[in-house]
Parts: sequence; structure tokens; C-alpha cells
Amino acid sequence: MQDKMSTAELREAALEYHSTPGKGKISVTPIKPLSNQRDLSLAYSPGVAYPCLDIRDNPALAAEYTARANLVGVVTNGTAVLGLGDIGPLAGKPVMEGKACLFKKFAGLDVFDIELAERDPDKLVDIIAALEPTLGGINLEDIKAPECFYIERKLRERVNIPVFHDDQHGTAIIASAALINGLELVGKRLGEIKLVSSGAGAAAIACLDLMVHLGVSPKNIYVVDSKGVVYQGRAGGMDESKARYAQDTSARTLGDVCEKADVFLGCSTAGVLTQDMVRSMADRPIILALANPEPEIRPELAREARPDCIVATGRSDYPNQVNNVLCFPYIFRGALDCGATKITEDMKLACVREIADLAKADISEEVSNAYAGRELSFGADYIIPTPFDSRLILRIAPAVAKAAVASGVATRPIADYEAYRQNLTRFVYQTGMIMRPVFVAARAASKRRVVFAEGEDERVLRATQLSLDERIATPILIGRPAVIETRIAKAGLHMRLGTDVECVNPESDVRFRQYWEAYHRLMGRNGVTPEAAKAAVRRSNTLIGCLALHLGDADAMLCGMVGRFDHHLSHVQDVVGRVPGAPGFATLNGLMLPNRTLFIADTYVNEDPDAELLAHTALMAATEVQRFGLPPKVAFLSHSNYGSSTRGSALKMRQARNIFRQLAPQIECDGEMQGDAALSESLRQATLMETTLSGEANLLVCPDLDSANILFNVLKMCGGQGITIGPMLLGVRSPVHVLTPSATVRRILNMTALVAASAARGG
Repeated sequence: MQDKMSTAELREAALEYHSTPGKGKISVTPIKPLSNQRDLSLAYSPGVAYPCLDIRDNPALAAEYTARANLVGVVTNGTAVLGLGDIGPLAGKPVMEGKACLFKKFAGLDVFDIELAERDPDKLVDIIAALEPTLGGINLEDIKAPECFYIERKLRERVNIPVFHDDQHGTAIIASAALINGLELVGKRLGEIKLVSSGAGAAAIACLDLMVHLGVSPKNIYVVDSKGVVYQGRAGGMDESKARYAQDTSARTLGDVCEKADVFLGCSTAGVLTQDMVRSMADRPIILALANPEPEIRPELAREARPDCIVATGRSDYPNQVNNVLCFPYIFRGALDCGATKITEDMKLACVREIADLAKADISEEVSNAYAGRELSFGADYIIPTPFDSRLILRIAPAVAKAAVASGVATRPIADYEAYRQNLTRFVYQTGMIMRPVFVAARAASKRRVVFAEGEDERVLRATQLSLDERIATPILIGRPAVIETRIAKAGLHMRLGTDVECVNPESDVRFRQYWEAYHRLMGRNGVTPEAAKAAVRRSNTLIGCLALHLGDADAMLCGMVGRFDHHLSHVQDVVGRVPGAPGFATLNGLMLPNRTLFIADTYVNEDPDAELLAHTALMAATEVQRFGLPPKVAFLSHSNYGSSTRGSALKMRQARNIFRQLAPQIECDGEMQGDAALSESLRQATLMETTLSGEANLLVCPDLDSANILFNVLKMCGGQGITIGPMLLGVRSPVHVLTPSATVRRILNMTALVAASAARGG
């Protein structure tokens, strides 16, 4: 029953996600101003004629004057959609829009999703090839085998832009990287292993082809499809892609060929690999069970049968996720940036090597902070990087571009690869994906007890359900049980009070005496009598939550969804207190904007901080930014640029910058500066050539509460679509965040993950 309810909730949430506030998941947005007659004359007639004529005379200039060099077409006919099968092109459109989002978020690539109502392979080739003037690259998606092989091959022959069938090659690249590293761990050679493939579709054949290219011997590969083992002379015929792996063997079943196999490659269906088959495999077998959403065998079952095995799946809830997003955004990024006309085998192999090597690379401070609580060291549970490793684009795209040059297919070779890598960092820090590592960190640690002061609020209840589904926290709700249960039922949630979530009843909890006595001990010398302590605890859920944290009944707390921020903060200050040495509390808010992620301090606490407090606030905020896996770049904002004003606020920000430089000389910072200069290196250099900040600032420190709060709220509505992180309370002794009445379910969930991850780190 619970699974059915959970599926129903997922369906409702997914349909709401896809339909509100705008329809679908993508839009086309102009990137040039069109606000006056001059702009119109440049964007369209008569000015547009000049780039048109230049492109006519030199087609390569299309990469300079149009968006083509950053535009990928995700093309499907809907015949093999994402575990749903032949549902047609229109029904497949949400998947293609989703793929567009991944291209944009991970690699900054624009996408036209193109769904074609055509099943004839030759007609498909004609239609797609005719799109070449529009697109910089073509990502074929969800086209059934064997037609997909033919379509890709014909397109590669006809067009001079990269063509990549991700279902084939993306899976092949990640699986090959996993194979290389797995074999290194078990001490086996590619040329000597016996490999069994369950499945002979597009992904399986592409995996085998690439693995053969890496050194696996075709004579040691055994393929099993829905009819059994692919063997020479099998009745009924088979297409050429299967036929080249037909073996002269008497084996007829998957169980027959699994005996003494070193590697199992699964691109088939759930549950086909049994524990007995795993037991029959060679010592230290490698199992790549890639069927989705349910693998050919669950890792725990495989390890129960063979504790010495190494397992990878396509699922995010197990180690070693073979996820195409590790590859396709970055191989296209490198290919388009060097003007590649094709994606060659050498480019794919470069991608394989970089992914394999990254799993063995030292973990940077940013990555370590982002994945706190999870062991990211090369071994049986870490043979491929995580999909949200920020270093993927920095390694794969340049390697692919170099391989394109070596293959002779790069029309715009990159001259300075170090400068290119530096340029790629903008995609690392502008993706809007920064919450994912926080969720990973919260999920990886043992579940931390997060107490929600407003436990009766429907937003809190929905976020609580999501936190349970995501397995990021053990929730504790403060509120009346009868009210909570009524609202759980009304919202259609499936969590159970007393089983999935703990409840603290502010009217009759057995811990009431313990809590008010603890509060009296803390506040007795501040005029709080026993009777006043009892009354305070009775009427404030936030105070109850603070005391639960103080007494060890919880690990972290969220409050503030109802009432004034300052009122909640006063209880946090009285009971939880500040970190020793912290000069005071402050707040930090994050904004996930379309082209960047910005953090703004101090948005809620200090009305007019002095330079010393601003510098320490910046230091606390920079530490918090590092926990997202981002290197902080601090800008001290002002109406003044580097001494252009002698007003008090400008002098204060200049002094704050100087103090911060002494406190944290290793962190990039500059100021005082205006807001546009903080985001533009060229503007800074025009004023001061020796600026101590490179690229864009991502942490903006404002001179007072008004300016910080106004800046945050305007940006939230104008550019952030309301997607924010925070307020994050800085300087507090234990993980506590005071939110605001405008908090959405999504923001509460984000903050739950953040506070749980902080609790796992110990603060």
C-alpha cells in the first residue's frame, strides 16, 4: 500500500513540476538587448544583413555571429523511450526536454528538442541531415535498434557536425571506464577476460564495440539476447551488429555462459542474473548491471552470493552509478568548442580515460567539502566518479578537443588549453546544481535528527515527506499529533506519525518538565522565573526545538516559517548560542540564477555592521560557500569603486576588505566595488589593473541589512524564479537555520538537506 501511495505522490509531483508555473521545462530566451530602435536595427533589418553576407562568403563565421556553435539538437522518433518503449515522439517530448536541461545545466549548451513523427530510417536520415545549417551537433536519443545504428552511420557520412547516439555511446563510455578501473582493482587484463553480455540492443553492442577497441578479445565475448545465446548458425537470422559476436559454442543460456566469466555486462532487464549465476563466475567478478530502474541483480544480492565482486548499476542509490550524464554534456562541449565535424573513436576513448583517471585522482578541497560524509577514494565502491563531480567538464572537454585535433576533425583548434580550462570553470559554478552534493552528503551520513518547529505547517509536512523519500534526515515534528495526522491525510502523504517521524506535542509531551527546567537553568539569571520558563516553553515551538537540540534530543533544527525572524533568532541566541570566538550571528542567502550562483550576506541580522563584523561575516560566509564545493570569491559591495567616494559607507567596505585579507589571505576578494564590477573582471581592470579578484565574484557582502535584503529579494524575483537557499544562519554553535514565512516546500527541503549535512560534519 505504501509503495502505491508513494507512486501516486510521485506522479502528482511530477505532473505539477511539468505544468507549473510554466509549461514544460525549457524556453528560448534572447541574450541581446532589444529595448530601442537602434537595437532593433542591429538585431534585424538592416543591420542583420552584414553577418548574413559575411557567413555567405565564409560559412565558418556562423560560429562567430550565431548561436549555432553552442546549439545541440536532441532528436528522437520515440521508438525506444527511457524504459517506456515505443510511445511515440509526442509522448517522448518530456524526456527530450529533460535531456535539454541536463545539457544546459552541466555544460552550458543550448538545445532544440526535435521530435519527429517518422519511422522510416532513410526518411529520418534525410530530415535530420537537412537540419545541419541550424545545429552545431546532433544527439540522437531513444531510437530503437537496429535502426539507430544505420541512422547514425548514415548521418555521420552526410553531415559535417558531430552526431552522437547517447543511448549507445554514452553508456559505452561510462561502462568502459568502470571496466578499466574494476579490472585494475582485481588485477586482470583486458585481453584475457571472459565477458558475458546480457542484452544485444544499441547500448550493449556499443559497449562491446568500445570494449573491443580497448583490448577485450572478441573470441572471449558471449552475448545473450531474448532468444538465448547468440551462436553461429542460430536459426532465425540476426542483424550484423549481433552476428559479429556470434560464438561457436554449445552454450544456450545465460547461466551456461556465466560460468567462469570475469565480467557481466547487463543492458537487458531486471532480475535476469541470479545468485547461482554469480556464484559460478570467476574469482573477483565485475558485474555491470545497468538495466534501469531495476538492475539485472541488486548489489546486495550479488555481494551476498559473492562478497568478492565489484558491482556497478544505473541507479543513484548505489555506489558506482553508470550515468550517461558523466559523459554526453562534456563530449559535446569539447566537440563544439573546437568545431569538430565528427565524434571519433579517439574522442570517445579520451573521454573513457579521463573518467577512469578522475576516479583515481586526489580529491580537491571543493569536491571533498561538497561530498562531506562520503568516502571518495578509489576502490570497489568508487570505480567511477560521481555525476556531480565538478571536475568532469574541466577534464573531459579539453581532452575531447585535443583528440579532435589529433583525429583531424577540428575546424577551430583551441590554441591555449589552460585558458580554455579557466573559461570552462564558469560552467562549474553557474550550473544551478549546487544542491545535489549537499543531498549526497546528507544521504551518505547516518540519518541526522532534524527538528521542525512548525510541524503542523503543510509546507513542512510535504518537505518532511520528501526528506524521508530522499533518506536525508530523521524528522522530528513539533506540533499537536491530531492536527498533524489530519493534515498528513489531507495532503495525501504516506508518512506515519510515531513510526516514520517523531512528534513532540507542545501541549503534553513527557519531556516538558525536563525542557522548562533546562531553560530556567540557562535563563534564570536573566530574570526568567520557573513559572515564566514554563510559560515560555508552552508557547514557543522554536524554544522547544532549541531545547531539544541543547539536550541532545535532536541534531539540527529548522524554524521561522511562521512569525518574525528576530523572535526566532532570540531563542536560538539564548539556548543554542554562538560558536566560540564568533563576533555575532549573520545570515547568508544563495540564489540559483540562470547563469550563475550568487551568495549574499548579511540579509537578516545586522542592521549596520562595522568593518570588523563585516570582515568576520565574510569569513563565516566563505566557509559556508566552500561546503557547496565552490571556491569563494568575495566582493565587498559599495556605491563606490576603489576610492571613488569618501563617504563613510565606502570607507567601511574598504576597511572590511583589508581586514578580511588579513583574516583569510588564501581567499580571493576585493572591494570596495560596485555591483556590476563584482561580476565583470573587465570593469574592475578598467578601474584598477591590479585587482585581487579574478573572474566573477560569487559571494557579495553588502554594507548593511537593507541593501543585502533588497538585493536578495529583487534578484530572487527577477532572475532566480524564487529558487533560493537560506537564510543560512552563520556563527551558531549547532546546525540551526531560521527561515522566513515565504519559504517554499523546495526551499525547506533544500535547507533540511543542508542542516542534516552540517550535523553530519559536526557543525
